[in-house]
Amino acid sequence: MSKLQIIFDNNKKSLKIKNLIIKKINSYQFKKKNLVIVVGGDGFMLQALKKNKNSKKQFYGINSGNYGFLMNKFSSKNIIKNLSKANLVSISPLEMIVKNKNNQTKKSLAINEVSVLRQSRQAASLSIKHGSKQIIKKLVSDGVLVSTPAGSTAYNLSVHGPILSLHSKKLSIAPISPFRPRRWKAKIVSDKSKIIIKNLNPTKRPISAVADNLEVRNAKSIVVKTNNNIKFNLLYDKSRSLQKKIKIEQLRKETS
Repeated sequence: MSKLQIIFDNNKKSLKIKNLIIKKINSYQFKKKNLVIVVGGDGFMLQALKKNKNSKKQFYGINSGNYGFLMNKFSSKNIIKNLSKANLVSISPLEMIVKNKNNQTKKSLAINEVSVLRQSRQAASLSIKHGSKQIIKKLVSDGVLVSTPAGSTAYNLSVHGPILSLHSKKLSIAPISPFRPRRWKAKIVSDKSKIIIKNLNPTKRPISAVADNLEVRNAKSIVVKTNNNIKFNLLYDKSRSLQKKIKIEQLRKETS
């Protein structure tokens, strides 16, 4: 049987929570196969998942950061009950394949989003395709964002992209500060789509491509698609499932 594992971010709050969990687990003799407890913020959880991309472990996040959208709220009193009764959600990441100006190819995974951003004072000039279909011939903007349902309430929401329900099987493509066409809104496409973003002027208007928090500079072309060969297994308290969190954000957006 695989041992329960606890990984935690390097701060006082995370360490305190970790020590409390260990005491509770030892006193209850709690055992759960393939469980990893991740104590930190959303960024720390994203790092932990990517480091374990080929494992079949289940990840229960406890928030010790700021917002903690991907995490659970820590309860010293109910931690054993919450771990025992947590609901499982499986999500697949995006795969970003970038070709840079030297024709080198780099691959990265993104659980939340792939963002394509201008790299200089010049606005980016991009073409966006969805398979062989043209979504937009020329977008002049600060960039564009491709988001998963899990990431649709993060950076995507800040750039006025749509919130996607967790099981929608959709991706959002949202412009960042569009200049031309000025009123172009986000596009929702199937999560089976192969999205191709090209830099129309790499010499004068350099761009970078970012998978969650990993950046590739001087990108010429970016391909974004869902990698269904990888499944991340996340555990959530029954009262605050990931679906419920997304629904709350949807309602908040509709009423704000």
